[in-house]
Amino acid sequence: KMAGSPTPWIGSAYLFLQSTCKTIVLPSLYESSQKKPNVFKALKLALADSTGSMNGVDMLKVHCSHPHLIVQLKFCKQDICRRFLQSYREGALQKALQNHLQLSLAMSMVPLEVELKAGREHLDNMLKDEDHCLECIYREKPDRLRDEEITELEECFKSLIIHQTINNNNTAVKDCASPNSLTPPYPSPGSSLSPEVTFIFQGQEFANRPLTPDDHQKFAKLVSKKWKQVGRSLQKSCRALRDPAIDNLALEYDREGLYEQAYQMLLRFIQSEGKKATIGRLIAALEENGLISLAEELLGLHSNEDCS
Repeated sequence: KMAGSPTPWIGSAYLFLQSTCKTIVLPSLYESSQKKPNVFKALKLALADSTGSMNGVDMLKVHCSHPHLIVQLKFCKQDICRRFLQSYREGALQKALQNHLQLSLAMSMVPLEVELKAGREHLDNMLKDEDHCLECIYREKPDRLRDEEITELEECFKSLIIHQTINNNNTAVKDCASPNSLTPPYPSPGSSLSPEVTFIFQGQEFANRPLTPDDHQKFAKLVSKKWKQVGRSLQKSCRALRDPAIDNLALEYDREGLYEQAYQMLLRFIQSEGKKATIGRLIAALEENGLISLAEELLGLHSNEDCS
């Protein structure tokens, strides 16, 4: 029997989430560096609600498979997994997910459809037979360690909890706005995380602010095939872009085209450097490669020149 096994009880399952509202696409929200920490926080809190413990279930990876957001779960105790299944069966987990996503994303409503699988088994079809569900989950041993991205988000989440405790403030929206909260790779303008330094471009002084989602998208759209050259300029001070990272990105996103390749390169820079991923560093890399009009566009100088 499972309960009498001398080895720890460990099982795995996949939780599929899909919004029934056409304007809310969960994979796109999670793929957004700005929204990702908020989606993760909602998942973490909802899972804690369902198991009665912040450490009851471990998220190993979050997959984006449009239109689904798929969360790989790892359970280390049978009784916790049983509580999770009860919460799922009764609709409590679905409700908790909707509520926490609504709060974290500051939306009026996030209607969801949920589905639970273990291997090829669709557990939704057998929820009344809890023991059989447990057996299916137990048979599916986790096939991976926790994803590095999840580990980083977990650390940010712990910082958020500490910050809440210190300030005796459980208002999620307020905490999301504070410097020590669960912040996305793009620190908010004016945040204490932003370096208070300036840089000079074409004789003008500019604040060396953190890169924003708008910067990120403009860069990917306009840099064209020169994204590799910019990446190689950035790699001089960014370990995450050192060889063979740039060539690997080119191969991995070859089918998606230049926009996605450039986007992923800068995303890696932002995720690796955090608050140090500033506009000044990107502008310097653009200058080094003669991409002056793109630099002007990012700085709001409204150049009409083609920067490709």
